[in-house]
Amino acid sequence: MSSIAIMGGTFDPIHYGHLVAAEQVRHEFQCEQVLFIPASIPPHKDKRLISPVVHRLAMTQMAVVTNDYFTVSTLEIDRSGPSYTIDTVKAVKEKYNPDNLYFITGADAVLEIISWKNVEQLLSACNFVAATRPGYDISNLQHKLDGLPGEHLRKIISIYIPALAISSTDIRRRVHKGEPIKYLLPEPVEHYIKKNNLYKEV
Repeated sequence: MSSIAIMGGTFDPIHYGHLVAAEQVRHEFQCEQVLFIPASIPPHKDKRLISPVVHRLAMTQMAVVTNDYFTVSTLEIDRSGPSYTIDTVKAVKEKYNPDNLYFITGADAVLEIISWKNVEQLLSACNFVAATRPGYDISNLQHKLDGLPGEHLRKIISIYIPALAISSTDIRRRVHKGEPIKYLLPEPVEHYIKKNNLYKEV
């Protein structure tokens, strides 16, 4: 049976939390491939505050290059309009036809899952892996999703990722304040941020 995982996100910037979560899911669910899919226009974020996609794509490509199981897909970038997860899942299933499809996201994002476009169709199409940070109260997630049918609730799997204490928001803040970001993200990404003067105006 073939299994593929999707790691979707803004990746502004990508960091070790993303990479550790993707590798953990790949290992636990024996995925042949993890697709990193940078969002073009995330529907739940203010696009004025997001770095240009050319930078986010370049940083993602730099970050995954050393892992043979990781691939960067421009599927959402190539598609016009907002990056809705249901459209991405459909496109991946159509292209790769995996027996099992896992969508990796943060537990905080899953908390908002019931507001997403076509949520029941989405949960029928793939499994959601909710990556939790240290100290995260998983009961918050369970309580929020109580309204979902049982067969859909079973499609949401939580997984503990210690490295998720790292966040893109904190990295942007640290760059803006002139604080170090070394060891929070791959070195080529760190150099790219400095070279292109990203996050100075956060």
